[in-house]
Parts: sequence; structure tokens; C-alpha cells
Amino acid sequence: MNRARLRDLGITIGNLPTGRHNAITDVRGVRVGHRTLIYDEPRIARTGVTVIVPREGRIWSDNICAGFHALNGSGEMTGTHWLAESGLLTTPIAITNTHQVGVVRDALVEYAITNGHSKGWELPVVAETYDGWLNDISAFHLTKEDVYEALASAKGGPVAEGNVGGGTGMICHEFKGGIGTSSRLVDTKSGQYTVGVLVQANYGLRHQLRVDGIPVGCEIDSEHTPTPGWEELRQGGSIIVIIATDAPLLPIQCKRLAQRATVGLARMGSIGANNSGDIFLAFSTGNHIPADACAPVDLKMFPQHHVSLHLNPLFEAVAEAVEEAILNALTAAETMTGLMGHTACALPLDKLQNLMAKYRPSAKRDRRDKRV
Repeated sequence: MNRARLRDLGITIGNLPTGRHNAITDVRGVRVGHRTLIYDEPRIARTGVTVIVPREGRIWSDNICAGFHALNGSGEMTGTHWLAESGLLTTPIAITNTHQVGVVRDALVEYAITNGHSKGWELPVVAETYDGWLNDISAFHLTKEDVYEALASAKGGPVAEGNVGGGTGMICHEFKGGIGTSSRLVDTKSGQYTVGVLVQANYGLRHQLRVDGIPVGCEIDSEHTPTPGWEELRQGGSIIVIIATDAPLLPIQCKRLAQRATVGLARMGSIGANNSGDIFLAFSTGNHIPADACAPVDLKMFPQHHVSLHLNPLFEAVAEAVEEAILNALTAAETMTGLMGHTACALPLDKLQNLMAKYRPSAKRDRRDKRV
């Protein structure tokens, strides 16, 4: 069976409608770009970098409110100290492998300087997950030119998923993982807003995997679909979650949104394992904060005391979109063989469909699957 997105398989989760592309790019102005490296000589490469670029590239001069949350901190996301202090995201976000965070971060700094975006110093946000089972991670394949190519390729619309960009060599619930995305439309008292999510999924054990509450991982044993077989994979893993919304949120509200990624991850069966880097960032494009502002800036915000009318729907949207983004990473990713002949097998889509039909043959008939 050809690889597909979750909804293309006839499987719908959650109750909120999706955006047009069911992707983080449904939030206006958000672009995504990938640079994927797959080759065997001179050393095995199964890696890459993914960039999320808000404001159609104007993020350097038109900053946005943001906040982050770490469910478990066995990982890295640069720039978070200043983000927590200032409440602002001032650069694109990049995701790559564990050993190349520094290269990617430095490339973003140099890109800002050489393209006239820098105001004197930069602290870019770069996150990572570990791809060393499939990728020769100590060969340091990525260069600054690869980061530049990812930035140049960043665009709106549909987003490539699975074995692409930073997700190229990743493994999720002992199946091939990688990049996934999803979105939700939220109706509030002040109007309709969009929540979009992008994940780099590289965490979890097979027996923990749930799909809409169904114990899919327990039903697919290693005789049917082999596991990677590396004991260290069973000790943890990592996931990076990036959440975007056009709702007018202040930094503390963005942080609260980032915390709700934990709910979507728990629905998938994650326990936030000890060696897992589970780090989430949320940003809001609902306010404009000029980088060169010399006077107070007027901001809009959702009223905190009307949570049931404003924030609760956003929390629900994050939980649903995180869950579906991870599933899209799993259903899109293809079986990959890499370093030392190691193989990560794709989640078998026909088996997934059969299991969903077995457990809930008619449960989804009345659920909405709207796109606007």
C-alpha cells in the first residue's frame, strides 16, 4: 500500500474541523522548508533539517509572542532562555539531529547577518532529536548551505511528511517516524482562529502506541513488522512539537498552549520517558511587535477569565492536532535502512485500517472532517 496521511486512510480523530491543508501552514504566513540528506558515500547519511518560518520570512523584523514547555528535558532547544525572558520569537525555528544543533544555529545567525536581518545579535531557536540508529550522526553531514536551502524552499500549502528534513532518520513507537503536521479551526466568541502543529517524532515504545485510544502497538508484533532491535531505543527517544496560531495570545498564554501538547502526546501513549527530550514551543501571530520599536506597542489578548469561550477551545485544538500530526508522521514515513544495515519498518497501513475497523467499525461515521 502506498503511504498516506491518516485521513486518506478513512481514519478521523477528534471533533474539530481541520484547516485547508491540515497543516501548520494553515496559519497565515507560516512557511515550512526541508533539506533532506540521503546517501551512502563517503559515509551513511539519513538526516536533514526542517525550518518553520513565520510571517512569510519577516519574523526577523516583525516579532511574535511565544512560550515553551519541556515535558522531559533530555534534549535541546536553543534560544529558550531569552524566549522565556522576553516572551518573543525573533527568528525562524529549525529542527535537526542532536549533533548538529550548533551548525544549524550558527547558520541562522550568519543568514541573518548576511541578509541584513540582524539588529546586532541573534539567539535562534534550534531543536533536535537523535537519529543515530539510521544516520552516521558523527559524520556531521549538514552544512550551513543545507540550512540556507531549507530556508529558500520554505513555502505555504501542503507540507512534506515522514522521511524528510530533520525527520529523515527518526523512529517513533519503534516504527519509522519523522515529520508530521496537522491543524484545527477553532470558533470562539471573538471569531474563528487556526491552530497548526508540526512535530519531529522520534519517541516511544511499540506497546505504548495508541490510535484514538485503540492499542494498535500491542496488536502489531515483531513477527508481523520487525522492531529496530536496538536496546537503547527502548530507553526513550524524543519529540519536538511546534504550535502556531493566529489567535491573539500573550507569551504566558503561548506557554499554556505549549503545555497542552502533553495531552496530545499522552493520547498517543507517551509517558515522557527519562531519556526523552519532549520539548514544545507555541507562537502567536496575532500581534505585531516591530523589532525596532522605540515606543510602547499596543497588544491584543484573549481575556483570561473567559477561558471556556477562548482558551479552552484552543487547548482542545492543540491536543487534537498534536495527536494527528504524530499519526501523519507515522503513516507517511517509509521503511528505511541506514547505518550498519539497521532498518526501521514503516507502520503497516493495511493492518492499521483493519485494527481500527475491528475495534470501532462505525464510531467515526458522524464525526466532522471539514476543511475550509
